[in-house]
Amino acid sequence: MALEIERKFLVKNDLWQNHVISESRLQQGYLANQKNASVRIRTGNGKAHLNIKGTTLGIRRLEYEYEIPLADATEMLREIALRPYIDKTRYIVRNGVHEWELDVFEGENRGLVVAELELESEDEPFELPDWAGDEVSGDIRYYNVNLIKHPFSRW
Repeated sequence: MALEIERKFLVKNDLWQNHVISESRLQQGYLANQKNASVRIRTGNGKAHLNIKGTTLGIRRLEYEYEIPLADATEMLREIALRPYIDKTRYIVRNGVHEWELDVFEGENRGLVVAELELESEDEPFELPDWAGDEVSGDIRYYNVNLIKHPFSRW
């Protein structure tokens, strides 16, 4: 079983920029969003993935991800994905023993910066960085699938 346990935080300053390990520009679109699951296509770094996520229960949910041909993903994004796309740069940032994913959004979600931390268990301890602000793990407005329907620029 593929289980994702993830905490999300708003980013309150730029201090994270001193700890970047890598970055990649990502485009993602949703093919389906239903009560029990969402289906997403993501491209970045010359690769593409199909991702299926189950309903979020607290900070955990089922998640399945499969690499697919880039040409297929590009066509799906162009022809059948919901609009607008999610367009963002993802930075991998080290803090303590953990690597965080920081998403700096573009397009209709410009101005939004969210940090995500994947954990092995719901009670795994972690060090909260100085740049991390309010936790938004349970706030559905910050789910990428909802940023398509209700972009940050329209809040």
